[in-house]
Amino acid sequence: MKLNYKRTILIGLAFFSICSFWQLYDSVIPMILSKTFGLKETTTGAIMALDNVLALFLLPLFGAFSDRTNTRIGKRTPYIIVGTIISIIFMLLIPIADNSANFVLFFISLGIVLLAMGTYRSPAVALMPDVTPKPLRSKANAIINLMGTLGAVYSLVMISKLVPKVGKPDYSNLFITVAALMIVSIVIMVITIRENALVKANEEVNARISQESIATDNSMIHQAMPPEVKRSLVLILSSVFLWFTAYNAVTTAFSRYAVNVWGFEGGSYANALLVATIAATLSYVPIGFISSHIGRKKTILIGIVIITISYFCAFLFDTYSPIIYIIFAFTGIGWASINVNSYPMVVEMSRGCDVGKYTGLYYTFSMAAQILTPIISGALLENVSYRTLFPYAVIFSLLSLSTMLFVKHGDAKPPKKNTLENFDIED
Repeated sequence: MKLNYKRTILIGLAFFSICSFWQLYDSVIPMILSKTFGLKETTTGAIMALDNVLALFLLPLFGAFSDRTNTRIGKRTPYIIVGTIISIIFMLLIPIADNSANFVLFFISLGIVLLAMGTYRSPAVALMPDVTPKPLRSKANAIINLMGTLGAVYSLVMISKLVPKVGKPDYSNLFITVAALMIVSIVIMVITIRENALVKANEEVNARISQESIATDNSMIHQAMPPEVKRSLVLILSSVFLWFTAYNAVTTAFSRYAVNVWGFEGGSYANALLVATIAATLSYVPIGFISSHIGRKKTILIGIVIITISYFCAFLFDTYSPIIYIIFAFTGIGWASINVNSYPMVVEMSRGCDVGKYTGLYYTFSMAAQILTPIISGALLENVSYRTLFPYAVIFSLLSLSTMLFVKHGDAKPPKKNTLENFDIED
């Protein structure tokens, strides 16, 4: 079995650009809300949840829309192009609104950006399984997540370099650098990826698999999902909800937590996140190979244990220590172990014609968690203590472990030896 790494990397440029924006969003927008507009933690958390409220509806909707789209450039690519263009135009208005303390302009610009991002995330993610055979999806998803992580690394480096430690920061150059990265990424992807041709080639490859497998796949297209598979789907989606509840609480509040509890200054808080992101970057591909040998579920369970321990260890520090960087390295490894395998497990349970739908379903549960957790954790930060952040993450991470233990489906079985060559697709 052979994955086309070059093509997967080029497809991953869409996720690369998406993650560069979301890292900027998670790190900078809470600081603007609290420092420029003086909003309290609960209100900040509520506003930070708005993107997830929109995504809850937009991701499954546009995932399904893209399933039924048919254009000269493909069914996913048009959404990626239009969504990126609109996002870039309005995200550049955000630092203007911040500098002028114009909350109306800020809120409208941010709202349009979030709407635009919501229209093309599902199509961008669904593009990978469209052109990748099922047994290769964990490896391919490792590459996609690697690309997303590199996008986040870029934004974190820019934050660390461009945000001053003293005085009110001007984020204009920061937003311009991220917008430029998004433009270049999508231009390269559109020029190099011929979606329709790749989808057709993948269909031809699948058609060469044994007649028994083809008959099984065709019969599943017209049948309801078996109860035992549906039970596993519900359990893994519940797990997705729970581990995102933990993780997003930490990422959304981290810039404020690092400043108020650990005493980080300026954009230096980005360094801890940068360590976590680099650790994830280095581990994505090895994790993809590990999961292909021990299974996706086992790899996810190991990742949950690692990230839960890292949350607990972070709680033990009430002031800055270099050990924090080591802890966050393990946070990145744990999160990578989960991320590489969870989405492929969900789409593994889908029928071939429903990849966009199940992509949207996956993001519905992850976004539902990210709607609630900034508000709930923000209320705890404001009304109890900042120190509640990591215990909160530990609790929900352990809950995700308990549900994930009972998932029984979603691990791909490699094909027999005589069909391996059917997956060897080169551009």
